[in-house]
Amino acid sequence: MLRAAQILALSAAAVLLAACHATVHGSSAPSQPTTPQPGQLLQSPQKTGSYSVSDLLSSLSGNSDAGRLLQLAFSPVCSVDVYHLQYETVGGQGEATTASGALMVPRGVAPSCIGARPIVLYAHGTSTDKSYDIAALSSSDATNSEGVLLAAVFAAQGYIVVAPNYAGYDTSTLPYHPYLVANQQSQDMMNALAAARSAFGSLGASGGNKLFVTGYSQGGYVALATVRAMQAAGQSVTAAGPMSGPYALSAFADAIFMGEVDGGATINFTLVASAYQHSYGNVYGTPTDVFSPQYANGIASLLPATTTRSNLYAQGLLPQYALFSNTPPAAQYAAMTPATTPASLAPAFAMGFGPSPLVTNAYRLSYLQDEQANPDGGFPTTTADVPPSSPGIGLRQDLARNDLRNFNPAEPLLLCGGDDDPVVFYLNTQLMQGYWAAHAPGAQVTVLDVDSALGANDPYADIKNGFAAAKAAVAAAAIAGGATDGGTSAVLSDYHAGLVPPFCLYAVEKFFDGF
Repeated sequence: MLRAAQILALSAAAVLLAACHATVHGSSAPSQPTTPQPGQLLQSPQKTGSYSVSDLLSSLSGNSDAGRLLQLAFSPVCSVDVYHLQYETVGGQGEATTASGALMVPRGVAPSCIGARPIVLYAHGTSTDKSYDIAALSSSDATNSEGVLLAAVFAAQGYIVVAPNYAGYDTSTLPYHPYLVANQQSQDMMNALAAARSAFGSLGASGGNKLFVTGYSQGGYVALATVRAMQAAGQSVTAAGPMSGPYALSAFADAIFMGEVDGGATINFTLVASAYQHSYGNVYGTPTDVFSPQYANGIASLLPATTTRSNLYAQGLLPQYALFSNTPPAAQYAAMTPATTPASLAPAFAMGFGPSPLVTNAYRLSYLQDEQANPDGGFPTTTADVPPSSPGIGLRQDLARNDLRNFNPAEPLLLCGGDDDPVVFYLNTQLMQGYWAAHAPGAQVTVLDVDSALGANDPYADIKNGFAAAKAAVAAAAIAGGATDGGTSAVLSDYHAGLVPPFCLYAVEKFFDGF
């Protein structure tokens, strides 16, 4: 495959030769585009696998997380062909780069598997793996349970699925990942969709006139940002189903700095600080302005990594849990070092503090002082439910500019999540719901908390009952293994990445079926 730099060089050479030829013959040649365009397919999609219904059921039953889908009335209908796409896109500064992704095409004789099919544009969750490829369903890497779920829930039900790996991963030429950079990530999604559509004819696929957008965790944020971008561009979206995303970025980050440290915080903070530094250049002058000296060297290019998370921790490149020092940055912040409410998440918050933290106490103090001077409208007190208008420090400026509390959806939305999520707090869903209630009371927004009590004639009763049973099974297994906390720690550990996804995905698929 030709890389972007090679393509540019060859294009420039071709233009020079054409100009010389025109000069010799005394004529002018018509101008030609000299650079690849975002959304341009780089080569014919490569098939990575074909999966029968029995293959998909076997993959689900063999995975403890994805297998929870089988607790529901779920049965795949179509077999699925999976292809690897490579296409042109842009980076966080608008620079030309490449990215890759998956195209999943339903096959079979059932009516829902043939003809013009609806399209699902899907955004995946956070990965630290530089080589991450959601098209590699047969990988032994357990993290690709997301790819298996995607194939089973959507493609095997008759949806064509387009799922980018994002710039900075897999075969992408970008040396960083624009994590939670709304404009870039939404453009990456739209570029992947354009590239996939240009390949449909050669693969015997036919996309219908219905487009659905969804994603989980980081991908929930990316999905909602993509809906906003497509709406602004006048592109039609039939419906969307963002799941467990950090939509209210400014409020979420303020909660973390105020002691409600989320699970996986050292990974997520490193990714977002690197992305915003690369994209806007204003997070720090030198990494030690933010990061403790033992972690600062090479931190800007550490993630995504070519090694595992466990190796990052073992090599001392990142602390596993300690985002902040367990010494308060000033006496008045002792009560939030760590935060102790809500009580159900207090054990998770406490893990984010330790003696060798990722972030310096001096930087945490400057952040908290800026938060007090320029408060977010959603946290710790909900007022206007909007990001701060004039935050003082670079990171809070970037979080505010990428916060999604600034548009009113014209498309029907289902927001799905769980209210005890220790990784991406349910606060994000609640603030989006509150923002739209105040600013777009006519918006067609449905909110599903899979961890909530059943209501009268609850349309999501099967999903809520299934989730409760899955939680109970995780706790029971932990108790059987010797856990003395009633399985609470095991449930918290599995909640975001394992327990919630299959139930929210199933809910979103049923929501899309209604259109």
